[in-house]
Amino acid sequence: MADRGASALSLPDDWPAHADSALALNRMGTFDWDLGTGLMTMDARAHEVFDVLPEEYDDHPETLGLRVPPGEARRLDAMVSQALKDGSENYGAYFRVRCRDGTLRWTHTQGYIRRDETGRPRRIIGIVRDATPELAESEAHSRRLMGDDVRLDQSSVIQMATAALAHARTVQDVIDVIKDTHGLTHLGATSLVMGLVEAGRIRLIAEGPTGSFVPGTDVTGIDEPYPMSEVVRTLSPRFIESPEEFAAGYPILWPHITDLKITAAAYLPLIVQARPIGAMGLLYNDRQGFSAEERNILVALGSSIAQSLQRAMFYEQEKDIAQGLQQAMLPRTIPSVRGADVAVRYRAATIGGSQGRDIGGDWYDLIPLPGGRVGAVIGDVQGHDTHAAAVMGQLRIVLRAYAAEGHTPATVMARASVFLHELDTDRFATCLYAEADLATGVVQVVRAGHIDPLVRQTDGTCRRVTVAGGLPLGLSAEFGSLEYPVSTIELDPGHTLLLCTDGLVEQPGADLDDGMRTLTSLIASGPEDVKRLADMLIDLAEERGGDDDVALLLLHRRGMDAPQTGGRLQQHVASGDPEALREARRMVRTAVRAWGARDRAEEIVLVADEMITNALMHTEGASIVTLRSLAGGRRLRVEVEDSSSALPRRREAGDSGVSGRGLLLVDLLTDDWGVEARGGGKCVWCEFEVAQGT
Repeated sequence: MADRGASALSLPDDWPAHADSALALNRMGTFDWDLGTGLMTMDARAHEVFDVLPEEYDDHPETLGLRVPPGEARRLDAMVSQALKDGSENYGAYFRVRCRDGTLRWTHTQGYIRRDETGRPRRIIGIVRDATPELAESEAHSRRLMGDDVRLDQSSVIQMATAALAHARTVQDVIDVIKDTHGLTHLGATSLVMGLVEAGRIRLIAEGPTGSFVPGTDVTGIDEPYPMSEVVRTLSPRFIESPEEFAAGYPILWPHITDLKITAAAYLPLIVQARPIGAMGLLYNDRQGFSAEERNILVALGSSIAQSLQRAMFYEQEKDIAQGLQQAMLPRTIPSVRGADVAVRYRAATIGGSQGRDIGGDWYDLIPLPGGRVGAVIGDVQGHDTHAAAVMGQLRIVLRAYAAEGHTPATVMARASVFLHELDTDRFATCLYAEADLATGVVQVVRAGHIDPLVRQTDGTCRRVTVAGGLPLGLSAEFGSLEYPVSTIELDPGHTLLLCTDGLVEQPGADLDDGMRTLTSLIASGPEDVKRLADMLIDLAEERGGDDDVALLLLHRRGMDAPQTGGRLQQHVASGDPEALREARRMVRTAVRAWGARDRAEEIVLVADEMITNALMHTEGASIVTLRSLAGGRRLRVEVEDSSSALPRRREAGDSGVSGRGLLLVDLLTDDWGVEARGGGKCVWCEFEVAQGT
């Protein structure tokens, strides 16, 4: 008896079945989505569910766009994003896949979110399966219960349409929702035509199935003999219940659409607040006639679509205004910079997975400064609306003004923070300001809550430069912490300084450090030309999408073409200190001889002495005398900086004939001269062309 029992309970060799076998029996495929890299691997069964060949899928989820209709993709993206944000462990959804033969079939997915110890999502592991048999059986069961002639009730259809249309932001989104989600399927229609009323005419925005466009109907008059014109004129729907009725009612249109085998049609006015904004036509090729219930469903659906269309039109109008405002706030042109190549780029945000663009507060700027210097700015005002753009514009202008006045980088940032704090706004902003001396390659950097800059070297390697920073603009003034540390970067010839906003760095499921490492790798492998590199980076941001805008500024210090310095000497001269004055004069004479300017030595010494004496006589406080050898030793520059904002002016020579000739000498003996604002004071400068090697 024991032997018989053992024989009856003997197990097969492959017991228990492997998980893959169980999934295959249930028509399920699996996927593993790495949120850090963005790659999603799928097994062979998942390929079959999406109807893609292994060689057609490159492990990037975006590739599945050829199988998942846009409306379904947006709905899935929104659901997954919400699950990642709200801490969910899993999600599930039904969606449709368009097979390679053009048919649509229902699919179901279930994803399980794996997070690290900090709660940050890292991977999604899940299954996909063909849900067509399941839903077909459910629908058949419902029909048996309700009767074959009973379609979905009015409230169900409108609820489904309203839920789908709630995610539509643009007019094209509305069209996609009706075409690619529940609308045409449950209504039984073959195709859709739609037009909007503009200036007393109807402009076609959805033209039905491919190849069905009727010449001359892209824009039609409201008084013309077409069904959409009629429903706009009468504000009443038009139900056409047979081909004969269509041919008799619209003899001009009918000959052009006979190949579509249309057997019935429903044209609906799209009315908002008693005003027609457009019309919609649903075309059928498998029915004749409409019941009273079906007519009510279609009229109610038309009302829901009209509301969504108006919302979308308002959104697009606001978007156009906002984008126009933002473009006006950004610099119209970027000035050319001697000794450098510059590239700037901006990309608006894509909010909620839609194709519409939202305005943001990111900005860039390039500010020419005295002495061959240049200020590079990158910043991000909190928010994505017109208010953020308006604040950005004001902040960009005042920061530019403070820099042009000659303030130090730390002072520029502190004053900008005070300005933002005093504005009637609750927004703050992050910012990075870099002041580069292209003659020496010295870059002074001040950071206000912004991400660090990057530097790409001549060998292509790229590194993140850790820069000490302060609080964001606005917050530092509010908390009384206006001391911004200044860091120094050496930008050698051939190096490129890259400034960007966090929209280029941050990725879903990845922290900032991971994003910076990814960005440095991309820059290292990118093209050498800064304009091509900027295009590559902004294209990658475009492909990735995201709910944040991106601003980008690249400053490449040229090698051979960059102004080369042969030296720089500086002397501090205190008021009433004759020894310091003698040292400054000695420095000028020594530099003139050492830098090969003997032919003009007397002129240079005379002008420098006059400028120093003038500063000490007519201003209070000390002066700073700086000599620079520029352009490979072919040009010599003298600068005298003081703390007075009063500009030098020509005066008549006195009775003794020894006063009032200073500016006259400067004007006659130099090749170029001028006065620049420097913070609370000024700088008087002059330049001399010198013969190299003399």
